[in-house]
Amino acid sequence: MAPPVARDAAAVPVVDRTWAEEWVTACCGACGREGHWPQPELDCTCGAVLRIPVAVSADGAASDGATADEASEDGASTDGAAQAGHPGDAGPPGDGEAAPGHDRAAPAPALPSHIPLPRTAPRPRPAFRPVTIRDARDAVTVAALYLRWLGYLNTRSAARRPPSGSRITARGMLAQVEPALRPTTLRDVECLWLTAMTEAGDTPVACAFFSLAGYTSGARTRADTLGVPLFTMDATGTPQPINSAADELVATGA
Repeated sequence: MAPPVARDAAAVPVVDRTWAEEWVTACCGACGREGHWPQPELDCTCGAVLRIPVAVSADGAASDGATADEASEDGASTDGAAQAGHPGDAGPPGDGEAAPGHDRAAPAPALPSHIPLPRTAPRPRPAFRPVTIRDARDAVTVAALYLRWLGYLNTRSAARRPPSGSRITARGMLAQVEPALRPTTLRDVECLWLTAMTEAGDTPVACAFFSLAGYTSGARTRADTLGVPLFTMDATGTPQPINSAADELVATGA
């Protein structure tokens, strides 16, 4: 389902992201269950992102194409549908009816450790074709192919090799591939980020990390702070994003 757009409200630019602004509490029209849905957004190739307002009722649930004021004025039709015995038109099921004049409190959102960023219109892109990983060279090949799939063309080996693993460079991107059977550490993430900042010059350079053995908790925390996309790889050869920065990179591409 999709929350209805509030046509009488203006879209606002997204400057700082917060939990409260990225999610709305909506009610499913089929089963009546309330849940958290991504706030619709519209992004442009220039980098601007607009948050599109949606129509929600007073209790936080999305209305059926009307604003909260219009829903209150048309409350009689909702009551009539409930009396007619249509389960899809009635409110969400609960242990009992709420007392008149008292709004039912919406459930407190449970903050997961990894929240994919909402994208209303992801750019069309063919499915990534994985390559089986048998050794360290295959891991580097998969990472290079994945970067090209994201739109970073002309990938090549970086001139400066890291203490461990390999680095791939492309226009606007510096990626590190760690094929070792040890989790990537905080120091590894920081070194990649610092190298990308050093080589940036006048043109911004993004960075991304690909690891076969995953990441330590400290590495994941620091990557979230620095905005470094983290990907894991397995023998199937399909990189998987594991933090919000990686989700955003997959959604937007180069």
